Amino acid sequence: MASLKQLKTQFLEYTEIEKGRAARTLENYDHYLSRFLAYIKTDDPKNITDEKVREFRIWLNRQSNNHKSDIETLSRKTQGYHLIAIRAFLKYLVRQGVASMAPERIELPKIPERSLDLITREELQRLLDSPSTTDLQDLRDKAILELLFSTGLRVSELCSLTVDLNLSSDELSIRGKGGKVRVVFLSPDAKKHIREYLKARKDMSEALFVQLPAKGKENKKEVEALTKRSVERMVKQRAIQSGISKKVTPHVIRHCFATDLLSNGADLRSVQAMLGHASISTTQIYTHVTDKHLRDVHKKFHNSK
Repeated sequence: MASLKQLKTQFLEYTEIEKGRAARTLENYDHYLSRFLAYIKTDDPKNITDEKVREFRIWLNRQSNNHKSDIETLSRKTQGYHLIAIRAFLKYLVRQGVASMAPERIELPKIPERSLDLITREELQRLLDSPSTTDLQDLRDKAILELLFSTGLRVSELCSLTVDLNLSSDELSIRGKGGKVRVVFLSPDAKKHIREYLKARKDMSEALFVQLPAKGKENKKEVEALTKRSVERMVKQRAIQSGISKKVTPHVIRHCFATDLLSNGADLRSVQAMLGHASISTTQIYTHVTDKHLRDVHKKFHNSK
C-alpha cells in the first residue's frame, strides 16, 4: 500500500494534469497538506480520523501569522484553506479506493464575506491617463492599463498574450484558470493603444508585453516577456504617480471592470462569463456595491433632509 507521502504526490500530479489547476494552487495544496501530515505523524491513510483532524484544527487556530505579528493567529480564511486542501485530498483517496476518513466529515469554517478593494471612477481615470508620453514605456503601460480595464483579465492571463493578437476583431479568446477558454472584448481605446505600442517596438519577441531593454541595448532583438510581478509593480507605481493613496493592483482594475459593467445594468451571468468565474457566487460579491436598483429605491423613497 502506498504511503501518505506517496499518495500526496500522486494527488498533486492528478490535480495538475486532470484538474488543470494553476501552479500557485498546487504550491498551496502541497504546503497545507505537508503541514497536516507533519502534524498527524502517520503514514497510514486509515489513521486520518475525526479526532486527528479536530486536534489539527485546534493546533492550527493557535499558530501565529508570521507575516504580521507573533500575537496574531492565522486568519479563519487561511485555516479554511488548509481544510479545503485536506478535504480535496480525502476525495482523491476515495476515488482511488484507499480507505481513510470520509471527506464530507470535514466541515469548513464560516469565512467572513470578502471585501472589495475599489477605487473611484475618477481615480481609475487618473490611473489610465498616467502614461502620457510617446516613449516606449508609456506606450506599453498605457496599453496594459487600457487592456486590463477593457477585458477584466487576470494578470497571469495578460502576461500570456502574444503579438499575434487579432486587433481587427473586438473579441479575444483567453485560456484562464483550469485551462478554461472564455471570450473577452477589446474596447476601441485598448486596440488603439496596443497598436501604437506594437508599432514602436523594435524587438522580435513573441510576447505581447515585454520588459524594456536597458540603455545601450535598445536594438537587442530578444527581450523577456513581462512577468506578473513586473505588471503589479508598474500598476502600483502608476497609482502613486496618479496621487492614489489606496493600494492598487491589476486585480483592483479587474474589480473596476466588473463593477462598471454591473452598475451600468449588465446581468450577473454575463459578468460571470467575462470574468471566468466557475461559480456565480464568486461574482455576486460585486452586487453589494453595484445594485443600481437599490440605490434608485433609496433615492426615491428615503426622506433625507
